[in-house]
Amino acid sequence: MTIAHRSTLVVHGRLAMREARLAAGREKRQGLQIMSFEQAAVRLAGGFVRPIDDESLRTAIQAALPATPMGELESIKDLPGMIDAAVDTLHKAWRAGIDLAMRAADHPRLAAIARLEAAVIERLPAGMMRPVDIVATATARINHATAVLGPMEIAGLTELSPCWRPLLQALTAYIPVRWAAGPRSVPAWLDGTGVAIVRTPGQAPEVGAVSAATAYHEAIEAMRWARHLLASGVSASKIAIATASPADYDDHFLALRADANIDLHFVHGVRTVTTREGQAAAALADIVVRGLSQSRLRRLATLCRDGGAFQALPEGWLRVLPTDAPLSTLAAWNRLFARLAPEDWPDAADHTPALRAAIEMLAKGPEAASEIGETFLKGRALAIWRKALLAGPAASVDATLETMKQDDGLEACACVAWMPASALAASPRRFVRLLGLNSSRWPRGIAEDRLIPDHIIPTPILDPLPVNLADRRDFETILATTGDAVVLSRARRDSDGRLLGRSPLLAGHGDETYLRRNATPAHAFSESDRLMARPQEFAADPQATSAIGCWRDWRQAEITAHDGLVRADHPLMLAILGRTQSASSLRRLLRNPLSFVWVYGFGWREPQSSAEPLVLDALGIGDLVHMVLDRALRDLEAAGGLASAATEAIEAAVGRAAQAVATDWESERPVPPAVIWGRTLDDARVLAGRALIYGDDALPGARAYGEVPFGGSEPKTNADVPWDVSLPVTIPDTGFNIAGYIDRLDISGDGKRALVRDYKTGRPPRGDIRLNGGRELQRCLYAFAVKALLGDDVAISASLLYPREPVDLQLDDPEAVLTEITGYLRAARTSLAGGAALPGPDTGGDYDDLAFALPANAGATYCKRKMPAATERLGEVAQVWEAE
Repeated sequence: MTIAHRSTLVVHGRLAMREARLAAGREKRQGLQIMSFEQAAVRLAGGFVRPIDDESLRTAIQAALPATPMGELESIKDLPGMIDAAVDTLHKAWRAGIDLAMRAADHPRLAAIARLEAAVIERLPAGMMRPVDIVATATARINHATAVLGPMEIAGLTELSPCWRPLLQALTAYIPVRWAAGPRSVPAWLDGTGVAIVRTPGQAPEVGAVSAATAYHEAIEAMRWARHLLASGVSASKIAIATASPADYDDHFLALRADANIDLHFVHGVRTVTTREGQAAAALADIVVRGLSQSRLRRLATLCRDGGAFQALPEGWLRVLPTDAPLSTLAAWNRLFARLAPEDWPDAADHTPALRAAIEMLAKGPEAASEIGETFLKGRALAIWRKALLAGPAASVDATLETMKQDDGLEACACVAWMPASALAASPRRFVRLLGLNSSRWPRGIAEDRLIPDHIIPTPILDPLPVNLADRRDFETILATTGDAVVLSRARRDSDGRLLGRSPLLAGHGDETYLRRNATPAHAFSESDRLMARPQEFAADPQATSAIGCWRDWRQAEITAHDGLVRADHPLMLAILGRTQSASSLRRLLRNPLSFVWVYGFGWREPQSSAEPLVLDALGIGDLVHMVLDRALRDLEAAGGLASAATEAIEAAVGRAAQAVATDWESERPVPPAVIWGRTLDDARVLAGRALIYGDDALPGARAYGEVPFGGSEPKTNADVPWDVSLPVTIPDTGFNIAGYIDRLDISGDGKRALVRDYKTGRPPRGDIRLNGGRELQRCLYAFAVKALLGDDVAISASLLYPREPVDLQLDDPEAVLTEITGYLRAARTSLAGGAALPGPDTGGDYDDLAFALPANAGATYCKRKMPAATERLGEVAQVWEAE
């Protein structure tokens, strides 16, 4: 049996280690150990010596900071980012070989950092040492270097931190040490150390320069380049894409990797939040940092449905939550819990206590972040959460998660690699594309340390291997070690459209090729890219044919099938025309037939967000005022009637109603910030008070009703109604049945007179209106409904009341207006049944909630182009648009 002699290969970076181990396995080099120089020093130190890893250092700093007096840093030691800054500073000092304790007397800031260092060292696990301590221990055992390390070769490095240099020089007296520089630059301090330097000639790759439109375009061109090489027979392990700062491109490559179906390995790792487990932790962090809300809880429950506190809840339990309620306070949740009954749950069992416990746990906030994580997360998601809490304060755990990375699970030695330039310089490949060669981005600028600025310890001493010099060395190394081809790429503009300068590293590499963003690619990287590169093939795709046809039809002045033309007597059209209508639906039919079909035929609705708005929109304010009016009116009628109520009694009733409505609103709908919400409630009280106090002629012995249902509408409350709400109300000669709610109805004591009133919370029109172009149908339709339900012998008055002014607009001659409306509605029914679901004057307007389905800027382009033809086709229907 042959005993293999031990030897050591020192490399830099995970990729270089993995590739060196693969090469050693293929060459059957038994006894070869591959490691970093730090690992070699630890191996020689022996025993249980370990280097200080980032996670242990963060844990120790987090524990030491609160108890360590930091002098002038005391005021910032609890801020987010302090732990990261302390980690960076200590690592720099240790790598530079600076003894902080000896220099503590030089400056109060150094004394504070030295105290922190001492406190951290006390809290580190036994055997975990600083580089200077590892070097001292290894030097004491250096006579074992022959047996422990054997001959040492250092390959792929262009520099070595000052803290390790004394040990390297000491090793040369016991073992052969060879610095395999290849074509790389060799640091000057190696002269006279006894280290054998091995140089080889540099490679002469084909070098080309290109400029892309943006960083995203750079990434696209890089993927096209990689796909072209793979299709040409080049092995994936020989292809690399690199830049000085990969974070600027990571999101682009992550999206493009999925589209291209290429195994693109992220050497530096992918962001943790791009994984499902990372998203689960991020969803929990969103609640812990920003507080409870229904949207945040739904996201967390969806990502953590298989474990944690939600595991005990039945499938589909989220249906018990009211969809529009923000549920942003614990009080709102408690009101929901009080209303929930066992039959509300999918399995008819009472799970309210379990949900209550989960909500109360989430409401504890950052102070209980660790406990919350243990309750709701498991497995990899819980490990991510624990690591994030070690890396920074709980109050900013969401920001910490954004910066965390993990391995992407791909085999580096068998994939196209995306990596930092430093990793590529240590592990060359034959085909390389370098991105981001813009000024100030490659090479990057030098920045002072966040805790030890230049005037305390000069930056060249604290950081003797500055990033700008490293970037230059890496660039030169990559050009000298790449075997076949190097493509140098830069972006012409940033994401905001600003021009970017060229990197000085591009000087001397010839003219660059200008890549247009909309150019046909020579080699596509994905299916979608291929279709865009072959217009003839794309045009044959059914979806493309439809899209192109739609685009062309939109640009014609004539009315086409893409503008709403369908065949006559289409079953869908007949079905929606046969439904019971409302004043709102009939207004939409008259002024926007296309939207009428989208809403009532297709069921399209504007998505409702449960996020808290900054202010309520006009519709929300109207709903709020109507709810206050309805509740106050019911209270006044129960206390003797509105007609006999004094002003003080009305104001008191409005105040009580506003308070009750606010409580219900906060439980079921999003609310603005507290100050704005309070002002909105005050405004609602004022408008409601003016509406109820408005001094018109009171009907003798009148009784007032609010939110009165008719035509089959379900009552909103258990208040009395003046008729059978299930009776149908049919507009004569139109075929339309109508239903809805009348804001207010006053009926005289003898039942001979009635007042129909519709409240409007906006500004009144400048003059009197009857139909207002088809916008105002409610007064007439509601007056007709009241007459139909109460009898022809009842005299009806109908008005619009604008309490903000206040202005009351009476409808003169409702019978004549109804006759006019009947004609328009009859024509609209005939037109739609005939297949004319066309744009109208409200299409693409400011209040068209479905304008997203129209061409961009439809109101100024598409609608103007189509309106003449649509008006002609709609015929009599279009006449209502001109009605006063």
